[in-house]
Amino acid sequence: MNTLAISQNQSGGSPLRRFSNLLYRRPNLYLSMLLVPPLIWFGAIYLGSLLTLLWQGFYTFDDFTMAVTPDLTLANFAALFQPSNFDIILRTLGMAIVVSIASAIVAFPIAYYMARYTTGKTKAFFYIAVMMPMWASYIVKAYAWTLLLAKGGVAQWFVQHLGLEPVLQFVLGIPGVGGSTLSTSHLGRFMVFVYIWLPFMILPIQASLERLPPSLLQASADLGAKPRQTFMQVILPLSIPGIAAGSIFTFSLTLGDFIVPQLVGPPGYFVGSMVYAQQGAIGNMPMAAAFTLVPIVLIAIYLSIVKRLGAFDAL
Repeated sequence: MNTLAISQNQSGGSPLRRFSNLLYRRPNLYLSMLLVPPLIWFGAIYLGSLLTLLWQGFYTFDDFTMAVTPDLTLANFAALFQPSNFDIILRTLGMAIVVSIASAIVAFPIAYYMARYTTGKTKAFFYIAVMMPMWASYIVKAYAWTLLLAKGGVAQWFVQHLGLEPVLQFVLGIPGVGGSTLSTSHLGRFMVFVYIWLPFMILPIQASLERLPPSLLQASADLGAKPRQTFMQVILPLSIPGIAAGSIFTFSLTLGDFIVPQLVGPPGYFVGSMVYAQQGAIGNMPMAAAFTLVPIVLIAIYLSIVKRLGAFDAL
């Protein structure tokens, strides 16, 4: 009698229990129920809006009436290869590459020290110190750098007292105090980019260095390798995935930024600021959509390159 009641209770029960038993027997169904809602949201909201924006790149903008008409054309994408627009693309791409390289050079010693020589409270201090600038507003940091690099600012004071003004003037082409300052130079814009994106480079490199087995370093020392040989032949090659992972952030963020190019540096559009200007000031949404395609293509190419370096495994 009791056995029959137990079997009936297991076969029947509440609908919620039967549903949970079904999900337990079919884990793929359970996984699908978890993934389908966010995937629908991602496809409809993110990809849908992005494709809609890119589709507007085929529309026609009337320069006389300042109106957008749904007449399909390839003129907007062809205009990207005009000398003035192509120069904007090259300027942005060059800055993104240089910022990524400089960020890796500056970040590596910090990340190496954090990974190999800090423990406990010291490591926690370094984590907080690296991430603390990320807690401040991006615009506040950009405006603060305009003051630091302006005439009479801290950077200009250091340049004068360290005797670097002739170097900046003749080697880098930056005029002295009487002319433009670092805040109106490409060097100043480069410095702001490196400062803002540096934490995004330090943390992936530090994570990749922490995953290095100590036995490899001990084996290298046992085989008679000098510290420099161990660094060049063991540590640096194994940290490349972390460097590549960090460069994804520095490269893509520089590529699409439009605030720093407006606040710091000489006049000249970047891709992000060009999209902002075309969409906001001019109202030429088709041309802005065409420029939006540029960072998408460049980032896709860059991701395919860093994937070969193991960047995705270090994220």
